[in-house]
Amino acid sequence: MLYGRMLFSLVVSLYTSRAVLAALGETDYGVYNVVGGVVAMFSMLTGSLSAAISRFQSFELGKGNKERLFNAYSASVVIQSSMALVIFILVEILGVWFLNNHLTIPDGRMEAATVVLHCSLVTFLSSMLIVPFSASVVSHEDMGVFAIISVAEVLLKFLVAVFLSLGICHADNLKVYAILLMVCTLLIQVSYTIYCRTHYEECHLTRITDKGIFKEILSFAGWNFFGSMAGLLNGQGINIVMNMIFGPAVNAARGLATTVNSIVSNFVNSFTVALNPQI
Repeated sequence: MLYGRMLFSLVVSLYTSRAVLAALGETDYGVYNVVGGVVAMFSMLTGSLSAAISRFQSFELGKGNKERLFNAYSASVVIQSSMALVIFILVEILGVWFLNNHLTIPDGRMEAATVVLHCSLVTFLSSMLIVPFSASVVSHEDMGVFAIISVAEVLLKFLVAVFLSLGICHADNLKVYAILLMVCTLLIQVSYTIYCRTHYEECHLTRITDKGIFKEILSFAGWNFFGSMAGLLNGQGINIVMNMIFGPAVNAARGLATTVNSIVSNFVNSFTVALNPQI
């Protein structure tokens, strides 16, 4: 099911990228990629945590230790929520300052770029808060559910691209695109939340009896932090430097290349998603 989901997503995502580029134009497409990249830079703080949360939930589920499983879930929610608050403050202070003082934004597009920054921040924070739920789905090896929600997300983004392509919206396409993508992510979060709370008994906040689990999760995540940081600086860091030197048009070209790269990488990652819980 994961392979089928990825093949479908690959084809639809390639078309979606083309349609969005045509609807936004190269300049706005480049602005979206570089401004969204400013927010993505902060995901180095959470990418490693995602792997740790999935690992601890799978491990305790495999051992059949319900108390530790409940502790692992509740601790992961507390950690992700705390990290989300920190990132929200950092982006609202440092991100806005960086956008206004260092990025190359065409005349008249700063307001739209600011909207993109705030919408990208909400989208990112929502994706963070989904992690404990999506990790639970993977840990229980309900890959059919994981595949269906992933396909739904791709279809929602496809519908956004079609809506923009039709040209029936007379508002600023860049602002509309950022807002609609934010709504898509929020809908996916609601889907994961409802499913997990109705199917998995551990997906409810409980009093954490083993405080040491915080240290265990953060220590495990620490080893992955360096790899996550290097990958993000390589990806989004280059994007920001290219914007400062060349401008949004080059960001648009690199944004397309990055999209194709991500689609192929996700295809490979689908193989490991099915194996990770058992490993």
